[in-house]
Amino acid sequence: MIFGEFPLAECDGLLLAHSLRLPDGILKKGRRLTSADFSALGAAGIQRVTGARLEADDVDENAAAGMLAAALRGPGTATRAPQAGRCNLYASERGLLRVNAAIIDAVNRLDESVTLATLPPLTMVRAGAVIATVKIIPLAVKRQLVDACALQAAVQDGQGAALAMLPFRPQRAALIVTEQPGDPQRNYVTAVNSSRRRLQDLGSHLGLVQRCAHNSDAVASALREALAAGCSLILIAGTTVPKDRADTVPAGIVAAGGTIMHFGMPVEPGNMLLLAQIGAVPVIILPGCARSRRSNGLDWVLQRMLAGLPMAGEQIMAMGVGGLIRSPVEADDETAAQPDDAKAPAGRKVAALILAAGSGSRMGGDNKLLRPVGGVPMLRRVANAALASRCNLVRVVTGAAAVSLEASLAGLEVEFTHNPHHATGMASSLRAGIEALAPEVDAVVVLLADMPRVDGGHIDRLLAAFDPQRPAIIVPMKDGRRGNPILWPRRYFAEMLGVQGDVGARELLQRHAAQITGVDFDDDAIFADVDTPEALAAIGESPWARRRY
Repeated sequence: MIFGEFPLAECDGLLLAHSLRLPDGILKKGRRLTSADFSALGAAGIQRVTGARLEADDVDENAAAGMLAAALRGPGTATRAPQAGRCNLYASERGLLRVNAAIIDAVNRLDESVTLATLPPLTMVRAGAVIATVKIIPLAVKRQLVDACALQAAVQDGQGAALAMLPFRPQRAALIVTEQPGDPQRNYVTAVNSSRRRLQDLGSHLGLVQRCAHNSDAVASALREALAAGCSLILIAGTTVPKDRADTVPAGIVAAGGTIMHFGMPVEPGNMLLLAQIGAVPVIILPGCARSRRSNGLDWVLQRMLAGLPMAGEQIMAMGVGGLIRSPVEADDETAAQPDDAKAPAGRKVAALILAAGSGSRMGGDNKLLRPVGGVPMLRRVANAALASRCNLVRVVTGAAAVSLEASLAGLEVEFTHNPHHATGMASSLRAGIEALAPEVDAVVVLLADMPRVDGGHIDRLLAAFDPQRPAIIVPMKDGRRGNPILWPRRYFAEMLGVQGDVGARELLQRHAAQITGVDFDDDAIFADVDTPEALAAIGESPWARRRY
């Protein structure tokens, strides 16, 4: 590149070094001058122009910036058109930014004419946000330098691309709030609101919220229920934070089969966070600051965990540099009076309807729905599964042993409908439940209370297939067989009110076979009901019931 001041007659093809303001407009820096520009420059009294004339092996600033940005691009990133020697890279999906610092440093050390700046590693960014910028300092650089930069950007050195987005992996989370007599309601409200919003910000779903006494047995029981409901992440907001690994809530985790992974973290606020695990399911005891929406150590742990990064003691102990967080003053959720209304995606309202009115006479003895499976009463398992899903509300239809069944669901946010005609068969319970649904409900998932292997994940897969604009009946399938539960759009409610007998809506499925959409499942939970003592024993002895999560 030949840089200097040239007479106007020699400026054809020259790259303009500085913007020139003329009476009729502006010739911007980096413009390649043509003979058409000469008359305007001459009319403005400009006879000499500062700029650069490119040689055969030169690459102009925009082309060079674009080439290098393309070489730096990794999964989840994209580039925009270069301008004025700058090319920005941006996130094409939401997540954490992974930066290969060795590559970035190597590129920046090659020559002062090429600069590359990025956001800090593991910054959470939205789709469309700028994550890095390439700036070519002069008007052009040698192609050899561009190639050398691109070669550095292509070096993987075991850490992957120079820049990549780690998208958040949606999880179904549970929140367990422990309480002691006299605890104010706002403690519960702030724990729920802040946890729900944190998870929603990361693309996950707070499905199940449980309140229990602040003792290890109650915590262990709540953990078993959350696991049985299909939750893949569990948060615990204790009425007090642990002071030792053997304190009340950690002891409850161990009693439920869990392992304490790490206690404490070099991040403030957030020092008192405790990380545990039950099988493959992470369990986090929240620090006291988690009731606030201000940034704290919990955010760092959740962001990295949900982005698929390993999270254990080693990773937590490496957070100290930069771990003193100073957030701007902002409003907290502590002023909220009521828990957020939570759940399903905008534009649809889906109810879960649990049919629990039968007497279970083939089981003998007490009502079968009160019998434990994996330590949790059968009906409570099904109710928790519905609550853990993205259904907006859960209604339980009772009949026989109604008082006992309602008592078994104490503390859960479910509504009840009593069916006095339950002895006539399942159809009467279906009719009673449909009649009780609010007019704004778009669809209903009908669950059988004696199918304890169904969890929130099964239900959510049906919801994901439901389109209010094309309302098909959504049915779970495996190996060509239909199972339960089934999602029914509102357009079928009127016909459901006409069903009779003890076979539910089976005849409706036959009548509307052409309107059925099947969702394939790879497990037998959609078939596993409990009608006999033998069936209960088989489920109780199955690896599914005995697994230590």
